[in-house]
Amino acid sequence: MIPGIAKYFSARVPRYTSYPTAPHFSAEVDAKRYETWLKRIDPSSELSLYLHVPFCRRMCWYCGCNMRVIARYSPVTAYVDTLMREIELVAALVPQGVTVRHIHWGGGTPTALAPEDMIRIDDHVRRHFNIAGGAEIAVEIDPRTFTRDNAIALGKIGCSRASLGVQEFDDKVQAAINRVQPVSMIEGTLELLREQGIHSVNFDLMYGLPYQTPETLKKTIELTATLRPDRIALFGYAHVPWMATNQKMIPEDALPTPQMRFDQSKAASDALAEAGYVVIGLDHFARPEDSMAVALREGRLHRNFQGYTDDEGRTIVAFGASSISSLPDGFVQNIVETGAYSRAVNAGELPVAKGIQYRGEDKMRAAIIERLMCDMEVDLDKIRKEYAPDREDFVQEMEQLRGLQEEGLVELDGARLRVPDAARPALRLVCAVFDQYLQQSTELRHAVAV
Repeated sequence: MIPGIAKYFSARVPRYTSYPTAPHFSAEVDAKRYETWLKRIDPSSELSLYLHVPFCRRMCWYCGCNMRVIARYSPVTAYVDTLMREIELVAALVPQGVTVRHIHWGGGTPTALAPEDMIRIDDHVRRHFNIAGGAEIAVEIDPRTFTRDNAIALGKIGCSRASLGVQEFDDKVQAAINRVQPVSMIEGTLELLREQGIHSVNFDLMYGLPYQTPETLKKTIELTATLRPDRIALFGYAHVPWMATNQKMIPEDALPTPQMRFDQSKAASDALAEAGYVVIGLDHFARPEDSMAVALREGRLHRNFQGYTDDEGRTIVAFGASSISSLPDGFVQNIVETGAYSRAVNAGELPVAKGIQYRGEDKMRAAIIERLMCDMEVDLDKIRKEYAPDREDFVQEMEQLRGLQEEGLVELDGARLRVPDAARPALRLVCAVFDQYLQQSTELRHAVAV
């Protein structure tokens, strides 16, 4: 372990799935501005769509997502109708000719929808947008409630990639996070997907969970390797009970210390590398032949609110409560509370809550942070010349980077900087050097850096 990394174990910095990051969004961006931005989308560009389903059939104690557990289905039916109405409102503003190459269903649990409702939404999307042949359609799945009817619906909507929340296979850990799903359940889900011709599969795993150890994680990864998912996301559990009240159900005395979290992360990463997976950025892994690993090798890897991606479309139009759109002009977030979201849509309004418009050096700094998060290195001169050719060198940032260099967290070669593999867990700390908003704020609370 690099000695200098230990002092940062409890530092809190953003996850950098966007820049500027979501805590800096404000009501300055409203429905009128979103309408203008949608109309300004280049007709020759390619879009990605995100569909948010904020419902689950069962609660997980670790979850920090915007979701609610279904007690009865009628609110879901009403939400589906509203979602379809929002699709109509937005599609009427997007210039004709735009092609959609990626659709991501997230949540919550999209497969909490009745199969006929999922098909109904898909039909509506295809009626209002030009979906490219061979478009990737990815859907998040909860194996505990996944049925053959769900699988058949995924086949009918053309799902090409499924993402399974596995988290951990250890019985004690599963019980502590209220997500009990034995290996046989995951195997059954994979079989249902294969029956529908869905062979591209992602697993989500976690470290930092209650009662978890490097040994339980290694065992989980051994079992995972036998199931051969194409991609794996290894997330650190973010304990933020002040934001997600369900996390108060997790016994805090069973959570690992910062040093233990680091040990778990390293043990899991090492085990995944030994199993033949390529390390992708901070916390993703892919089989060498997977398109994400290919994108990494070719310098085409990107990062957005869904994590790492080989999607080269830079515009994401998002639908549903709390969803966030990424447009050439900035970011827009929908109203979080489903009732207020529905009232706005059903009144014929774009359900915007807040957002942020790119200003000043935002796009340049976003490019620097993305290249660091994806490639673990960046040529500052190259990006400066592209975005701000008249700008002077990064004097203040270089001063901070030299301090991190002394601690072994970054290597400097003129205007080029590189994060060594041993410092990968501290990658977000290096990115934070270029975050002007974070440098100016002392009140925001983020997830721990390592």
